[in-house]
Amino acid sequence: MSPAPGPRPGGRSARIQQAVHASTRKLLDERDRADITVPMIAADAGITPSTIYRRWGDINEVFADVAIERLRPDAPPRETGSVRGDLVAWAQEYLEEMSAPVGRAALRDVVMSGDTNPLQCATFCRTQIETIVGRGEPLGSGVQVVVEQLIDHVVAPIIYRILFDLNPLESDRVEVLVDQALDAAVRV
Repeated sequence: MSPAPGPRPGGRSARIQQAVHASTRKLLDERDRADITVPMIAADAGITPSTIYRRWGDINEVFADVAIERLRPDAPPRETGSVRGDLVAWAQEYLEEMSAPVGRAALRDVVMSGDTNPLQCATFCRTQIETIVGRGEPLGSGVQVVVEQLIDHVVAPIIYRILFDLNPLESDRVEVLVDQALDAAVRV
């Protein structure tokens, strides 16, 4: 006997996810998130609440899954002609997107979920930075050092200030953080 087939890409599972995401986004646009329930999302999506509970577990996981899709980069980082310029442009755009109300809410949803969602967000940032660094001079094993320095010295302060401070970083401060991270990476 052959094993049961797994979920088909684009099959029922994908349609359910799309319907739940669309309903959740619609309800978030219409209501306060505290007023949204799994049964409301299910009714709007045309599925049973048990389908949502089985797949996501609870409302926080639904919000986090929707947030992950909003946080997923939709294009490679912009090219400015230099690694430093690309990093500054990427970090300023990241700051702008994440400090906007939608970005801030998405980050909070991801942090509130107890699953692997925060790791996915870290992977998104790391991949974007690796793409930028990879465009420059071959650095050999030093690439990992540069990426980690940029995560620690650029991304971390941006996220910290967005989540825990009323005043996100100013855009021009990002340029200073990138320079400090690159200097620190060179010294390592």
